[in-house]
Amino acid sequence: MTSSSESPVSESPVSESPVSESPVSGRPARHVPSSTYRLQFSAQQTFAHGVALLDYLDALGVGALYASPLLESGAGSNHGYDVVDPTRVSAERGGELGRKDLVAALRERGLGLLLDIVPNHVGVDVPLANPWWWDVLTHGRSSRHAAKFDVDWDAGPVLLPVLGEDENEALDALVVSPDRTELRYHEHAFPVAPGTADGTAREVHERQHYRLVSWKRGAAELTYRRFFDVSTLAAVRVEDPDVFEATHAEVLRWVAAGEVDGIRVDHPDGLSHPGEYLQRLRAAIGPDRWLLVEKILGVGEELPASWPVDGTTGYEALRHIGGVFVDPAGAGLLTQFTAEHVGSKESAHSGEHRARREVASTILAAEVRRIAGVAAAVPAVAAALDGAPEDALGDAVAELLCGFPVYRSYLPEGREALDTALTVARTHRPDLAPVLLALHAAMLADPHGELTTRVQQTSGMIMAKGVEDTAFYRWNRFVALNEVGGAPDRFGVSPAEFHAAAAAREASSPATMTTLSTHDTKRSEDVRARLAVLSEMPAEWIDVVRRWSARRPLPDRSLDLLAWQCLVGAWPIPADRMAAYLTKASKEAKLVTSHVEAVAEVDEAVAAWAGEVLSDPDLVAEIEAFVARIEGPGRSNSLGQKLLQLAGPGVPDIYQGTEFFEYSLVDPDNRRPVDFAARRATLGRLDEGELPEIGPDGAAKLLVTATAARLRRYRPELFAGYRALPASGPAAEHAVAFARGTASLLGPGAQASGMVAVATRLPVGLAARGGWGDTVLPLPDGADDWHDILTDTPVDGAAPRLGDLLLRYPVALLVRPA
Repeated sequence: MTSSSESPVSESPVSESPVSESPVSGRPARHVPSSTYRLQFSAQQTFAHGVALLDYLDALGVGALYASPLLESGAGSNHGYDVVDPTRVSAERGGELGRKDLVAALRERGLGLLLDIVPNHVGVDVPLANPWWWDVLTHGRSSRHAAKFDVDWDAGPVLLPVLGEDENEALDALVVSPDRTELRYHEHAFPVAPGTADGTAREVHERQHYRLVSWKRGAAELTYRRFFDVSTLAAVRVEDPDVFEATHAEVLRWVAAGEVDGIRVDHPDGLSHPGEYLQRLRAAIGPDRWLLVEKILGVGEELPASWPVDGTTGYEALRHIGGVFVDPAGAGLLTQFTAEHVGSKESAHSGEHRARREVASTILAAEVRRIAGVAAAVPAVAAALDGAPEDALGDAVAELLCGFPVYRSYLPEGREALDTALTVARTHRPDLAPVLLALHAAMLADPHGELTTRVQQTSGMIMAKGVEDTAFYRWNRFVALNEVGGAPDRFGVSPAEFHAAAAAREASSPATMTTLSTHDTKRSEDVRARLAVLSEMPAEWIDVVRRWSARRPLPDRSLDLLAWQCLVGAWPIPADRMAAYLTKASKEAKLVTSHVEAVAEVDEAVAAWAGEVLSDPDLVAEIEAFVARIEGPGRSNSLGQKLLQLAGPGVPDIYQGTEFFEYSLVDPDNRRPVDFAARRATLGRLDEGELPEIGPDGAAKLLVTATAARLRRYRPELFAGYRALPASGPAAEHAVAFARGTASLLGPGAQASGMVAVATRLPVGLAARGGWGDTVLPLPDGADDWHDILTDTPVDGAAPRLGDLLLRYPVALLVRPA
């Protein structure tokens, strides 16, 4: 890395491999990179584009490419989670030759590859594109691929919710193809089973192993398990060894060839038995491959100890890192204002339960109905229903599903989550206690039975759709906290909680991923960082929202709060992007319109709102003035959380483009093309010695990102251990600092080197009190030869004044001579 005579982000010679085991952990060797860079591959960003970017990613200092799913997916898919053929690589993304070229280019530069895989479901939007699904629709239960899908064959033909709202009218639009092999509905095509092609289109339809029904019937009557409520993503039974082999053979071929260093498993909570699946996958990839799961942990929740994985994709770290920049003192005023603005006061917990119960009764009613059918066959449950109302069992199942404090249990592990669900359900519906107790007992008696399996799979769906995709769009007190893995009811994270979490991560899962932005986050890291400033100035924020909302209201007061926060958080944002976001948000909230029950006048008003706001010059001037007030502190927060992530325990991921300031909202807004040319050019200037101002161009964030990423890659010994470093003095609460790799952390005989990361928190409050004053930061080991490699400046003594240390940037990255 750098010395005092080098540019602050100059490159060091490439080490033998950036993908290696921890130097001091003593754990089994894994192909764990120093950091990762996530790329979303698509027809617009192919493997060839990836190859062309590798010189930039190499120069940036990352250790591995983190690739979105690469298998054949639906035509035009910009994400790859709708795999239609798991036996081959995506042709749109570059095909097998393109994939091989990418792997070769990565290996040439000593970079690793982390691959995202999707074991839970496949895409069936276009049946002909998915050979397995097409065969199942053709031959039904006798299909050689029937066992791959989780279909309730006893319920009759497979229901496909593709027709218009008026089902009878839509059936009149069916036609049979000229060769009598396909049944067609507008652009949709479905197979005709052999020997069933005679007669009218309706007569042919009635003979098939499927039934085309109105799209509105999918929520309550679907006969196959889906990914959440997405009928075009059909779940596969990967718990079956033959299905595991069929769905993983191609990826495992790449692993066996040494072309993949790590696997990221999408949505493990949707699987029947995630632990068993992960044990099978670990056995297949071997002990030396990095293995991560996209598991969203609740506050205080840990991964099941039996899972042979290295960690998660890092949402729990996102909550801690982002939360430490939120001022808890802002909670009171914002809570009061929210109740006043919305017209009611509701706790986050109550709002989440209400939203979960809603989705259980509507968009996930088919799943609840299927569980009730399984439960009715359990003798003890049937006995408990004696004399109960007809709908008692369905209600009991729904209440149990809505009571889980986390996504799911994994019986026999995680029983406490099921016990809590029982308690919550009985509290809400004491009249259902006998049925609830019977369900609970039946699950404990048969932890691998169908009832237990389906309850556990579905509780995660209820949590995701009810909380992340409903309550998080309704309970809008302070939306910087409404994030995947977040806890909106906990107003920020104290430095003590932040340090405790980081130390625990280093001790128990040092190879877990950490993240700030992903393709699934509700808002990008920089939007959240800017919004965090509002927690320091709630009175001023409340004043402008009252004024702006009176001038340009939305049809729903809750959506109103969400809209103004997102508008200033992502400003400047064009009307089309903001309108698309609000359209999605209003339908996810399901308060005044929804995907299923659209209200035309509401949808029109929501779609027009952004254009009306941006065409109001006086209002735009006010918004610009307010954003000018918060954007500087917001950038300070952005730099701070980026440094804490990159220097802290775990393996940091950089989502594409976020090495610059990047103000995006939820997908698809966060999947827009990235201007890599601008980032490449800026990195070149930094390597020539430029120390940029903290401006809108993002150069300062790139400086922090590249400096920290390169240090991680070329000085891995500095990133072991963890110790909080408290500042001393009147402004001590505004500093977050920690040490790693120092002699005092690594024990007797360790090299007396080390790294210290320092970030500023609550910058508005710091400025209001007049700055750092005589606050100092005592550094570890009594050493006085530290150097800030961000500014290429020697540190003054063993306890420097923070006003001097953070004179140019609100962050510092200190290193002692190697």
